Amino acid sequence: MTYQFLQLEQQNQVATVWINRAELHNAFNTQVIEELYRCFQSLNSRDDVRVVILAGRGKSFSAGADLNWMKQAGQASQADNEADALKLAKMLQSLATLKQPTIARVHGIAFGGGMGLASACDICVASTDAKFATSEVRLGLAPSTISPYVIRAIGARQASRYFLTAERISAEQAKTIGLAHEVTIPEQLDSKIDEIVETLLLGGPAAQNSSKQLIQLVDQQVLTEDLLLKTAQHIAHIRQGDEAKNGLNAFLNKQSPAWIKTTA
Repeated sequence: MTYQFLQLEQQNQVATVWINRAELHNAFNTQVIEELYRCFQSLNSRDDVRVVILAGRGKSFSAGADLNWMKQAGQASQADNEADALKLAKMLQSLATLKQPTIARVHGIAFGGGMGLASACDICVASTDAKFATSEVRLGLAPSTISPYVIRAIGARQASRYFLTAERISAEQAKTIGLAHEVTIPEQLDSKIDEIVETLLLGGPAAQNSSKQLIQLVDQQVLTEDLLLKTAQHIAHIRQGDEAKNGLNAFLNKQSPAWIKTTA
């Protein structure tokens, strides 16, 4: 699969998706959105990829939507405008629901849709030079399609401030409000991500996928009998799987489970 605005690299079981539109701070338009969607769909079908890292070439992670593209969309018909926005929404969903653990490698700016991309990833590692913002209101817009992921990351209370003020959020503040999991100096950004990847590879891939689904199942739900039943059914299904049986046997026998690849 070839791309104009993406670069896909794979090292062992780790795939890195680079947005490669550096001259525009990796702002996305229709083609970038389509390429990201196709790339995520492809990765989701691959068993040789255990972890997906999302990154940006050049000085920034992503400045979000290309303003020229947004302007053209605004001048389109209601139906065409909605169809265009839905493509962005589905791209973000495809990232958020990837079966593999995902890591956002954030440096420079992550504004608007860029902050949405970072929020849609399972884990966000930010450089100390990173700056985040939901900047839409300053353009007379709203952070509509990114809102499910940003609110999931920082909560409704913090969103009440930043959606309305469009303030820039420093990397340290991003960590404080729950957007970034780790903050490190630029020179140590990749080594910190490598540490997290190493830890992720110790988990079972099917178990990790089920755990991601579990978060979606439980998040913001009232603790009812129905939810208790769903969580019980969830773990019962996992326990019956081959991966769980292998993992438990390996632990009891002091062996490495089948999903951990050893090098000679």
